[in-house]
Amino acid sequence: QLQLVESGGGLVQPGGSLRLSCAASGVSLDYYAIGWFRQAPGKERERVSCINRYGTSTNYADSVKGRFTISRDNAKNTVYLQMNVLKPEDTAVFYCAAVRDYFRPCETYEYSLWGQGTQVTVSS
Repeated sequence: QLQLVESGGGLVQPGGSLRLSCAASGVSLDYYAIGWFRQAPGKERERVSCINRYGTSTNYADSVKGRFTISRDNAKNTVYLQMNVLKPEDTAVFYCAAVRDYFRPCETYEYSLWGQGTQVTVSS
């Protein structure tokens, strides 16, 4: 059974960077699209970015375009989210999620397998 574990969150000053990791165990990620989501207090969960099974297609929310980069290393069974120029409004719990990839755009899936989340706080 696929299990996802996020790491890399923490406290960072505005303008700083963090790299989140989503490590999978139990099943190879080779057949899965992966999404990064976030949920801030009092707000709905939103998809931040996603990547297809091969890493050849990605999608980003408008709010993070040009600042965040998603990537994957299938050999390490891990997906990353590089976050640069962080803003206070990026503060949230970040989750990664997986779904079997049947060659549709990754942003069209309903993600069904979730990690436990990692807290990102952007504050001076």
